[in-house]
Amino acid sequence: MTRENVLPWILSGSELGDHVLEIGAGPGAATQELRRLAQRVTSLEWSHAFAARLAARALDGSGSVLQADAAALPFAEKSFSSSIGILVLHHLRSTEQQERAFREIFRVLQPGGSFLGFEIQDGWLQRAVHFKSTFVPVSPATISGRLGSAGFSHASVDFRPGGFGFRAVRAG
Repeated sequence: MTRENVLPWILSGSELGDHVLEIGAGPGAATQELRRLAQRVTSLEWSHAFAARLAARALDGSGSVLQADAAALPFAEKSFSSSIGILVLHHLRSTEQQERAFREIFRVLQPGGSFLGFEIQDGWLQRAVHFKSTFVPVSPATISGRLGSAGFSHASVDFRPGGFGFRAVRAG
């Protein structure tokens, strides 16, 4: 579903550039396709178990996997041409942690770089599915403003069944 439906929809009309930061890679649903589309992909995952399993998979050599926190990225400023996060923001433990992640992603993007993502909307079903895990929903009504507060420009939101996509740019 992620590789064949969500990812092409999110990436439509976007240039990834040569070095993509994948935030919240999880089990790697988008990783291989991102590595096919970009010269280099750095996949970041908070869970040590997920990161270790993804790193052990037989993926091509155009990327790396790192266990780290999206709210405290261990990279130099302006290291990446783009960043993508699919179904990850709602797993951050608070809106403050989401805000820190937005600022960190902005910091590590090169001027002109895009931050692209996909999130689910709040609802009883999503809360039930996340009963035993973190669920801090991101509102599509406020994400553009939140991204703007982190420094991004040209933020936009698009809807499709199951969730919403967003994109924003680190202006030059």
